[in-house]
Amino acid sequence: MLRYIYGDSLHNFPLLRDTMFRDRADQFKNRLGWAVQVDDAGFERDEYDDCNPLYVVWENADGTHGGSMRFLPTVGQTMVNDHFGHLTDGVRIESPLIWECTRFCLAPGADRKVTAALTLGAGEVMDEFKLDHFVGVFDPRMERIYRLMGLCPDVIGRAGQGREEIGVGLWQMCKDAFAPTLAKVGIDRSTSKAWLREAFSPVAKMPLQASV
Repeated sequence: MLRYIYGDSLHNFPLLRDTMFRDRADQFKNRLGWAVQVDDAGFERDEYDDCNPLYVVWENADGTHGGSMRFLPTVGQTMVNDHFGHLTDGVRIESPLIWECTRFCLAPGADRKVTAALTLGAGEVMDEFKLDHFVGVFDPRMERIYRLMGLCPDVIGRAGQGREEIGVGLWQMCKDAFAPTLAKVGIDRSTSKAWLREAFSPVAKMPLQASV
């Protein structure tokens, strides 16, 4: 199932939290070779994890991390504005209707259902918070994944060549994407919205067993 968890509530899901940060270390440092910091616990975390982001996380049936993304409003501190201004010609991306999406991560062995579920979660966040766009930095590997999901970004800028190429793009809200994405996950919209409502209900601080 999908979990929507703010950073200050991650402690209520210790297994999900720990496996997420360890899977991020495995993906970004070990497999992709990014210059990220991994602590003594094997966690990949950065300063944006301290900004109380909203995490969208696929929770496996055993409570472990299957995949995740991290969202922050662009009216606050964001990676794209702090580190990738050269891709936007120095223009800051700031709007209450635009959130930044970063740290798209899949656990080892995750299938395409998890990718579809995270795509669904992004759409639910956009719908719930009445957003117009997400902004994010991507590499060729992620661009291929987005294309497979039918989510091609409006590219603002690019730099580099081959595997070193990076880009920054905007993704627009598209309600027509819900039906095919729900079909890939194998659920209906009412179930998807129930997962979201559970996250923001008064009892959401108590973890429940995953059902899908």
